[in-house]
Amino acid sequence: MPRPIQALIHADALAHNLARARQAAPDARVWAVVKANAYGHGIERAFGGLRGADGFALLDLAEAERLRALDWRGPILLLEGCFEPRDLELCSRLDLWHVVHCPEQIDWLAAHKTLRPHRVFLKMNSGMNRLGFRPDAFRGAWARLDALPQVDEISLMTHFSDADGPRGIAHQVAVFEAATRDLPGERSLANSAATLRHAAEAGVAADWVRAGIMSYGSAPDFPAHDAGHWCLQPAMSLRARVLATQTLAPGDTVGYGSSFTAEATMRIGIVACGYADGYPRHCPTGTPVLVDGMRSATVGRVSMDMLAVDLTARPDAGPGSEVTLWGRASAGAVLPIDEVAQAAGTIAYELMCALAPRVPVALADG
Repeated sequence: MPRPIQALIHADALAHNLARARQAAPDARVWAVVKANAYGHGIERAFGGLRGADGFALLDLAEAERLRALDWRGPILLLEGCFEPRDLELCSRLDLWHVVHCPEQIDWLAAHKTLRPHRVFLKMNSGMNRLGFRPDAFRGAWARLDALPQVDEISLMTHFSDADGPRGIAHQVAVFEAATRDLPGERSLANSAATLRHAAEAGVAADWVRAGIMSYGSAPDFPAHDAGHWCLQPAMSLRARVLATQTLAPGDTVGYGSSFTAEATMRIGIVACGYADGYPRHCPTGTPVLVDGMRSATVGRVSMDMLAVDLTARPDAGPGSEVTLWGRASAGAVLPIDEVAQAAGTIAYELMCALAPRVPVALADG
């Protein structure tokens, strides 16, 4: 039989979370962000749950081709735009919209020969200091694009650095509005955090919101709010099974480095999941898990192929018992991926995207 570990993708949760984005920003259209192979969920597996979106946003041309192969005929936006001039040929062939964030991309468009003008999203650096034209250069970039016969419609966008925290977005919204005042074109400002926290504020939802991490059931501002607060559902569940049990006497240690020492008699289960499966090696003792749908925790250091969980309070659990590392248990209980990520000192994005290729992945039933 195959090694007893599997990731399940929940199409119903993806559809639910997308609906939450619409509920939060009812007057805007929604980009379903599917970069990084749909945040590790798989574009083909996620497509059914997200096909109700108004468009898909991603980075990679090959992923855009995969969406077109799924017979998606709606908008696809390249969030980092083109990486070299010849990418524009594929944009024309696949009818891709693309971000323009630097002068070189305008130069490529000016030299591009096409019968089909391009829809572009001109990006402003309103304070993130990652990609985009600074506010004092934004209108000049817009004028250059507007003069090109290769360009059809110009939309305007920016990205927030602190939508998930106390600093908020007001400072960036003010910069964006001042620099784009009276310029025509649709706007896209809000990522997941801004959609859930700030969409009711004037101008924030604009014409398009970008539903990224929220589409996959992670709270974008955890731990200030959890997924339940935002009524989000986990789109990925990682489940494995207990391979064996051990009974520890006081003073016994567990795993490499003997990082855990039993203070009393206890029973542990050895689970078919380790860091080679994408589970973080640095998750400490106490990282939450579900054993047959009931809360428990890891014990000792995570190994390449195995980890240990506390079964002391679960005398009925043993070899074959289901251990949910994150997401939904078969019994229906939920372990939010954000809690596991917090224990590992990281964020849910990393856990989703780090799922190892050796882990079988399937669409969940129902």
